[in-house]
Amino acid sequence: MATGSRKPLKLIVTGGAGYVGSVCTARLLEAGHEVVVVDDLSTGHADAIPEGARFVEGDAADATARVLADGGFDGVLHFAAKSLVGESMQDPGKYWRGNVFTAIRLLDAMREHGTPRLVFSSTAATYGEPEQTPITEAAPTRPTNTYGATKLAIDHAITSYSQAHGLAAVSLRYFNVAGAYGRFGERHTAETHLIPLVLQVATGDRARVQIYGEDYPTEDGTAIRDYIHVTDLADAHLLALEGARAGDHRIYNLGNGTGFSVRQVIETCRQVTEHAIPAVVAPRRAGDPAILVAASDRAQEELGWKPERTDLRDIVADAWRFTQDRTRG
Repeated sequence: MATGSRKPLKLIVTGGAGYVGSVCTARLLEAGHEVVVVDDLSTGHADAIPEGARFVEGDAADATARVLADGGFDGVLHFAAKSLVGESMQDPGKYWRGNVFTAIRLLDAMREHGTPRLVFSSTAATYGEPEQTPITEAAPTRPTNTYGATKLAIDHAITSYSQAHGLAAVSLRYFNVAGAYGRFGERHTAETHLIPLVLQVATGDRARVQIYGEDYPTEDGTAIRDYIHVTDLADAHLLALEGARAGDHRIYNLGNGTGFSVRQVIETCRQVTEHAIPAVVAPRRAGDPAILVAASDRAQEELGWKPERTDLRDIVADAWRFTQDRTRG
């Protein structure tokens, strides 16, 4: 797949010390772009910032505004965000301030300094519990948690800024991101994602994995999710930079297009790691839909993007290699 713009761009990546941000930064650098990473390191890791990127530590809005004042920037890729669903329900103010207020300040800084492009890291959580799957961009947006609500609010704000000020913007709504790209992978202090949680059992850092509900209307009774490889996701950001058009805010769903159940994921992890990985069944979590699978037709048609790493075993194997490398130090 061809990625990257025809000419090198000067870009800022907020949250570039995090999981998706670091992979995207690596791919941008490989495509010949100049990248400044802005990150406060509250959840990111300084050693995850790819070589070749300039690093500025600080708040996603304030630090970005200072960098933009240097002039000549072609765009911003905005990954920095608070992203724990449970925490967002317990401390909503932290999410409205940290996500929405920060994004508005970032948009104002971009307008002040004439920065023409924005690619925003949105989420499938904006849809809430879907009425049908696969989920298209036309699906109703009814988030069931504060995290999803803040991301949807930012999407609305971006639309307004694009219409009023000519910003060229793309929002990418991710489904379940997984896998790794070389030394860049998933390592959250508070881990909530299924694949790394299962792999923590294989490394001995966790005794067992929990299956939340086995009475869903699915083939094996467990919830089904769409897993997209982080490298495919990063490539979509490069294509979004090319596809952004002045005065237009486009929204794209990004997913594998195939759903895998919780039990399928656990069994695949067992095969890849050659570890028994004990699993115990727990009650369903409130608000967990039975099936979440993306329809990414619009991204394929308008951006020329198509996921290339769609086999669950390959996704898990990449994540496992990264986990083993981290375990070995």
